[in-house]
Amino acid sequence: LGAASTRETVAGVHFTGPRALAYRACLWSRLANRILWPLAQLDAADANILYRCMREIDWGRLFGVQQSIAIDFSGENRGIRNTQFGAQRCKDAIVDWFVNATAQRPSVDRANPDVRLNVRLVRDRAHLAIDLSGGSLHQRGYRLQAGGAPLKENLAAAVLLRADWPGIAARGGGLIDPMCGSATLLLEGAMMAADIAPGLGRKRFGFEHLLMHDPVQWQ
Repeated sequence: LGAASTRETVAGVHFTGPRALAYRACLWSRLANRILWPLAQLDAADANILYRCMREIDWGRLFGVQQSIAIDFSGENRGIRNTQFGAQRCKDAIVDWFVNATAQRPSVDRANPDVRLNVRLVRDRAHLAIDLSGGSLHQRGYRLQAGGAPLKENLAAAVLLRADWPGIAARGGGLIDPMCGSATLLLEGAMMAADIAPGLGRKRFGFEHLLMHDPVQWQ
């Protein structure tokens, strides 16, 4: 995809590159669950300190007050023992910033927000990022209705890559799944063989609601 300075971590990969790389990662990564844009590392010894640090961020340079928001919060420490409480204080800080700056408040939409923020608490530091994917990338968009699928699409793609399915397909081999429930392996295998971007069928991405978004470059 053209990433630079890649570095593996627990359950993730860090990489750097231009905005076009973020677009390519969201559209073409068959394995990623989410593409997160790191914004800051904040002091978070307790909820009030985290709130003050979140209030200091210039949210107006990232998205507008008309965008709905949601916070994905994970982790606990001595001062923040509940993820729901941590998410609430982060949301309060963002809403209060916009009220102070614009006299308006953004709405909260936990199910389908325009902007999804990711806050991961590690001891007394909060790692803040924007979810550019806007939701799990295993949801490719090619299923017309939900069904019993015990295997997520990105995990199915990982199994196929580990089995060298792209190489087998290039050599003229075939793919058979004799216990194909919802055909996840077959669908992912077909998309690989046909060189179809896994995110091509998604209706929306999180970056589309950010001020950094360039619709022409994305198209």
